Amino acid sequence: MLLPASGLGMNSAMDDMNLIQHAQRHHLVVREIGEEIDLEIGPGDDDPSFSNAPLIGGPSREPSAEDHDESKHIVMVSQLPNEDQDMSKTQPVKRKKKVVKRWREEWADTYKWAYVDVKEGTARIFCSVCREYGRKHRRNPYGNEGSRNMQMSALEEHNNSLLHKEALRLQMASKDKIIVDKPVYVKALMSKTAGSIVEAALKRDPHEPEFIQSVQVVVHALERVIAKNSHYVNIMERLLEPERMILFRVPWVDDRGETHVNRGFRVQFNQALGPCRGGMRFHLSMNLSIAKFLGFKQTLKNALSPYKIGGAAGGSDFDPKGKSDNEIMRFCQSFMNEIYRYLGPDKDLPSEEMGVGTREMGYLFGQYRRLAGHYQGSFTGPRIFWSGSSLRTEATGYGLVFFAQLILADMNKELKGLRCAVSGSGKIAMHVLEKLIAYGALPITVSDSKGYLVDEDGFDYMKISFLRDIKAQQRSLRDYSKTYARSKYYDEAKPWNERCDVAFPCASQNEIDQSDAINLVNSGCRIVVEGSNMPCTPEAVDVLRKANVLIAPSMAAGAGGVVAGELELNHECNSMNWSPEDFESKLQEAMKQTYQRALKAATDFGYQKESPEALEHGAVISAFLTVAQAMTDQGCV
Repeated sequence: MLLPASGLGMNSAMDDMNLIQHAQRHHLVVREIGEEIDLEIGPGDDDPSFSNAPLIGGPSREPSAEDHDESKHIVMVSQLPNEDQDMSKTQPVKRKKKVVKRWREEWADTYKWAYVDVKEGTARIFCSVCREYGRKHRRNPYGNEGSRNMQMSALEEHNNSLLHKEALRLQMASKDKIIVDKPVYVKALMSKTAGSIVEAALKRDPHEPEFIQSVQVVVHALERVIAKNSHYVNIMERLLEPERMILFRVPWVDDRGETHVNRGFRVQFNQALGPCRGGMRFHLSMNLSIAKFLGFKQTLKNALSPYKIGGAAGGSDFDPKGKSDNEIMRFCQSFMNEIYRYLGPDKDLPSEEMGVGTREMGYLFGQYRRLAGHYQGSFTGPRIFWSGSSLRTEATGYGLVFFAQLILADMNKELKGLRCAVSGSGKIAMHVLEKLIAYGALPITVSDSKGYLVDEDGFDYMKISFLRDIKAQQRSLRDYSKTYARSKYYDEAKPWNERCDVAFPCASQNEIDQSDAINLVNSGCRIVVEGSNMPCTPEAVDVLRKANVLIAPSMAAGAGGVVAGELELNHECNSMNWSPEDFESKLQEAMKQTYQRALKAATDFGYQKESPEALEHGAVISAFLTVAQAMTDQGCV
């Protein structure tokens, strides 16, 4: 038991008295309040350096008269009569370990898992993971720190405790769900009118940082458009409010028969151009803000593509990782039981996104077909017998590389021989690696949630196959470095400090912050091709633009998935077996059209073609004008 120093929280003598009585119940021999205490734990050797070590905090106070009065019925060891001390010598003496009430400064580096805080007026040593203290973690939660050779064993014992593992699991499951006051980066706008649009959105949805961030990016790109025609202010205000937001409960049963509940989302953002198309994401971090931001971005991405369709997004805070096939099937069926009435070829068709692949889409479509009672249409994404095109899953990744090649071609350069840093290790990232190799580039990195892997020799097709095997077996990318000596895995790090010419962020939103952007600039990166939605924070974008790093926005560069999805749903496509060459040819043509539309819109509104913001602003302008025209033609919708 740990007794606190008086300066750390015990203010009343009664509290001191209760602690002393508590200590007696746990067989503690108390010397003085405010001094070291001995905890009798059996055989062991004392650490002679322990008693002389300095403690954090001020010097211990001398016990007051009041303290002595309150505790006078307790016999202190130091006050024992000589006769009693002589008698004690004849009794077997237990060896003791020293325990201290204050946190030693030198332990702060050794015990990364612990910290000191005051709980109900008492100083406690807490677990940094689960914020708990006491005997819930270890046989002796506070003791044995005095002996250096026991520190590692104490740490291992703590980490292996069942309660700690459960706390760690709960922390991982809830860390992204907890609503915290995230600072919203409000960027200064030249136009007061444009600023009013952002202010209205911020006032309406103050707790949706991802959505507000995406609104700021779009409004900033549209400043010149709004300045030329104030009519677009009203259009923008309507566009920022989704047509329909569906939030629902998803109960499901695991393999042990236990019931779980997750939250489902589907935001049908805008259907002015046609039926909705958009991804379905299963991830712990999924919430309404992310669903709205994804739906908003998807609306503009679809409008920029050659196919005029509406935008939507959705998903759940369910995590497929570590779940069995049967558990995932039961969840997908429960999810579809609620959402199916809002789906259909002429309403909304979902597609793959983070955490949703062939398996999940198959389960979702199977339940949809069962509930809808017909086989009309199919969900975009799964590469199984009922899908259309043969390269649907590759389209987004391949499209990113095609887009990068178009940018380099305008610079009279090519991808061959360029070092490329790629983040993520999912479907998009793997297909980016494949196509980079085909173009003769040297992809050197991939990453996961724990860190990143760099191979100075670059990846080849055999190495990519090995990476896929690692991911399929849910192993760490660290295992790759055990096979290839020239590779190295870095924990808790990002790949943006590696020397590269082109970067492909393909992991998640806001993965590149200001410090990462500085690392990219210092590493020699000249082009950033966004594979994930909104991968750069506003501060990172500012750094990249000041350094004249060209940013290819995901709205344009990631349009390959939209193109392939529409080709897949096209009747002519479904009735034919297209070769990969034919499909890639159509994909390249569609990406070229998207690139040219973005550049034309940028130059029409006065942006130089060589400007680092031309592509992003041009893509937003072109997409917005398309949606705005449809909304104007259809009246107040």
